[in-house]
Amino acid sequence: MITKPDKNVARKRRHARVRKNLVGTTERPRLNVYRSNKHIYAQLIDDTNGSTLVSASTVDKELSVESTGSVEAATKVGELVAKRAQDKGYKSVVFDRGGYLYHGRVKALADAAREAGLEF
Repeated sequence: MITKPDKNVARKRRHARVRKNLVGTTERPRLNVYRSNKHIYAQLIDDTNGSTLVSASTVDKELSVESTGSVEAATKVGELVAKRAQDKGYKSVVFDRGGYLYHGRVKALADAAREAGLEF
């Protein structure tokens, strides 16, 4: 009997492979992306202190979108996380796609964050 491969296990394996070379510092934090079927989350993480500096997601009250699992919602989250990061004084980040393919919602979030002023 052949079992269907678990996509999340493969994603976690990819994420671990990428993360061994990717570190967020205090000067240049890591922009991490997590995507579920319904929502998308982004946070700036300082790995030296192990703390979250800024976060934004489709769950936020100030973000009003019709469909939370869409490319438009991811674009708004990217703009919001960039705005919050710049308010706290962060201009340059390291992008961590979380093992997801750089396509669709992940790409939309990254492009929106770049256009809003974050450098990566």
